[in-house]
Formats: sequence, C-alpha cells, structure tokens
Amino acid sequence: MNVLIINAHHQYPFSEGRLNSTLVQTADELLKAKGHDTRVVVIDDGWDVETELQNHQWADVVMLQSPVNWMGVPWTFKKYMDEVYTAGMGGALCNGDGRHHDSPKANYGAGGTLTGKRYLLSLTFNAPEESFNDANEYLFQGKSVDDLWFPMHMNFRFFGMESLPTFACYDVMKNADVESDLQRFAAHIHENF
Repeated sequence: MNVLIINAHHQYPFSEGRLNSTLVQTADELLKAKGHDTRVVVIDDGWDVETELQNHQWADVVMLQSPVNWMGVPWTFKKYMDEVYTAGMGGALCNGDGRHHDSPKANYGAGGTLTGKRYLLSLTFNAPEESFNDANEYLFQGKSVDDLWFPMHMNFRFFGMESLPTFACYDVMKNADVESDLQRFAAHIHENF
C-alpha cells in the first residue's frame, strides 16, 4: 500500500511541533515495517503543486497529521489546500464539483476521482478528551472530534475518498501523556493498515 503522510504543523514559538513530528516519524516507521511505501510531506518545508497532485494520485491512503489551531488546520495547510486542491479540480483529484449541466442541482461534491482511496485524520488538541461528546461541556456542546472536523472530512470526500477512524491526542500542552499517546497511536496504525 502507498501512504502519503502530511505533517500540517506550522511552527510557533509556543508550539514547535515535536509531537506532530514524532507521530509522523512513528507512522512512517511502522508503515514501512509492515511493507508499505510512504512519502512524507512537511508543510513548513513548502511544496510543489504538481508533485502534490501526483502524491495524492499515488497514495492509497492519505494521512493528515495536524494540530488543531482555532478548531481547524494551521493557515499554512489551508494555503496548501487552496493551491493544491484547487489545481486538482481539473481531474487530478476531482472533475469539478460533480454536477452536470443537465442536472445542475444534483450530485454536488460527487465528482471525486480518488475513489477507492482512504484518508486518516490524526490530530493533536490542547483540549482535554472530556471536552467532547458531553452535552454538559460548554464549548463543544456534546459534539465529537469528527463533528468539529466535518469540513476536513468533506474535503477528502469531495475527492471520492473514504475515512479511516480518526486518531487524536488530547490536552497536549497542559497535561500531555505522550507515552500513552504513542502507544495508542501505534495500536491505531496496526489496526487500520
């Protein structure tokens, strides 16, 4: 299997990205040990649009490793999406938005050309795990991590891809348990690849 691993972390003085880098390295090592081919893209190192389109076409699975910044991806990965994913609308990732002139109101988002491929979201949160799936919690109001990241799920679905189960590390800045996170992550990789 071919696995594209994208490290979407953007370095800030208060967040160097060590955990995201460690998760990327761990995934790369575990996947290679299982006989899979990998390519790693580090967003902070820059990108070439055509190469990234080829990477997505090559991959059987795209793994996005990202911190959660203001409830979404870092701005540098948003720029990557704006450049790479927009360029892919001519057929490399999707054929437009999936609608046809004979039925312009049907099938929006069904033009993906990466059908049969999958994606995995692996996220690092400052929020504690207990903030999610609990209607009594103020901010997320009972919503799950996948509810919060629904727009990113839709981006990959727009290309025709199917989701693998999301992985998350919680409370990474104030109450981190990196050893446990890495053990859970290794198990997640083994279960899904």
